[in-house]
Formats: sequence, structure tokens, C-alpha cells
Amino acid sequence: MNSPNNLLAFVMRRPAALAGIVLLALQIAAIIFAPLLATHSPVEADPINSLQPPSLAHWFGTDVSGMDIYSRILFATRVNLLISISAVAIAFAIGVPIGLLIGYYRGTVSSLVMRVFDFIQSFPVFVLGMALVSVMGQEIWNVAIVLAVLFIPMFARLIRAEVLSLRERPFISAARCSGATDRSIMFRHILPNALTPAIVQISISIGMAILLTAGLSFIGAGVRMPTPEWGLMVSIGAQQMILGVWWVSLFPGLAIVISVLCFALLGDAAKDLSDPTTRGRQ
Repeated sequence: MNSPNNLLAFVMRRPAALAGIVLLALQIAAIIFAPLLATHSPVEADPINSLQPPSLAHWFGTDVSGMDIYSRILFATRVNLLISISAVAIAFAIGVPIGLLIGYYRGTVSSLVMRVFDFIQSFPVFVLGMALVSVMGQEIWNVAIVLAVLFIPMFARLIRAEVLSLRERPFISAARCSGATDRSIMFRHILPNALTPAIVQISISIGMAILLTAGLSFIGAGVRMPTPEWGLMVSIGAQQMILGVWWVSLFPGLAIVISVLCFALLGDAAKDLSDPTTRGRQ
């Protein structure tokens, strides 16, 4: 399954995986070519054209400040994916080594670290996110760091569970008998075999991070105006829904749905790809 031809055949047999790749390609195109694809500035207000419905001049209409919604959605793709991917990357880079260490070295320190993770995960996500963002400030990188803090226990627990199982396997005992050091056993024998669940979780976590980023911005604890961000755009439009101005919230809301669906589909595909029994039935 490692060859390009087998990977292509695997994707082509799964319409959902192919749809996820197409949606990801569209988002990458929006990130790279946003300045070329945008028809207006994403941050310049035009009060004269406030709350204009979709038209040839403004494909997705305008918001209460007269900013073009289509252009803001394109540039918001950069912001939302930058925050989400950065948060998950930080959480993965920190959570995996922690999970490896507390799974291999069992004792007081490992138990203490697990209790810290329990404490973090006992808080409602939005409450903890709001508290951390209010302390650190409503900046893009601060939101990414806050989300990373929320995701680190998830990756650490996944790796720890795998390590606890692997460390008792016969091949680990054989490595110890051959004189391998703890460091060699952890990074050469255990970690490569324990990474699969965490790698599959990456795609799912990015989708979760997109929802959390949008949710924090929606309640006013995330990115601030005039930065284009999907949740913030939905929040602004929600105030106009009762007046029949549906387009301000609808289009950024659809952008959130499409992006989260994309990474959910890719996560399912990665899970199937990593499962030999699933591949064997195809």
C-alpha cells in the first residue's frame, strides 16, 4: 500500500476519500490564490453597500459594514486553517513525546501527569478556551496555542495507551535482552508502532479545531474584527437573521461545514488505510 499506484487505487475505490481530497484541494487553492480570486478587499468597509444581497458585484453579498462576504470567506480559509493546523501540529509535537514517556516509565510522575490531563479535560472546552484567550489576548497565535493546550492530552493519551500495550510484547523483551537502551527501545521499536492512532487523529483533530476556532470567535473570545474568520462572520450575520438577511451567516457557515466535512472524510480514509484488515477486503 505504500506505492503511489496502490494508494491511488485505494482512493479511487472510496468516493468519500476522493471527495475529501477534492475539498482539501479547493481549500489549498483558496489559501494560495486568495488575492487573485478575491473580488474585493476582505477588510475594507463600505457602509454605502451595507447588507447588499448576492449579486454580480458581490457574489455572496455584503455584511453590515459593507465588506464583501465572498472575499472574506476566501481569506478566512487562511486564518482558520492556519490556527487549526498549527494547534494540532503543536499538540502532536508535544503530546506524542509526553505520551511515550509516561507510558514507558510508569510511576508517580506518570500518574501526576495523567491527573493534570484529567484536570484540563474536566473543564468544558469553551469555558477553558475563553479563560485562556482572555488571559493571553485575542490574537491568532494565542488562539492556536490555546487549542494546542486543549489537544495535547488527547494525543498523549492515545500514545500512552499504545505504549502500555507494546512495552509488554515479546519483541520489546528481545530488544532488552540484546542490550538495547531505553531510549533505543522507545524511539526505534515502540514509537513507530504506536504512531498510527495519533496520525489518524490528526485529521479529525483539525476538523475539531476548526469548529472550536469558529465557536470561540462566535462568542467573542476568538479572532477580532476586522480579521476575516468564519465563526466571527457567522456571529455578525446572526444579528441580522431576524431581519431576513440570511446570506451574511449562511455562506461562512457553509464554509465551516465543508471544511470540517473534508477533514472528517480524510480521517476516515486514513483510518481505513492504516487498517490491514480493511485493505485486505478491498
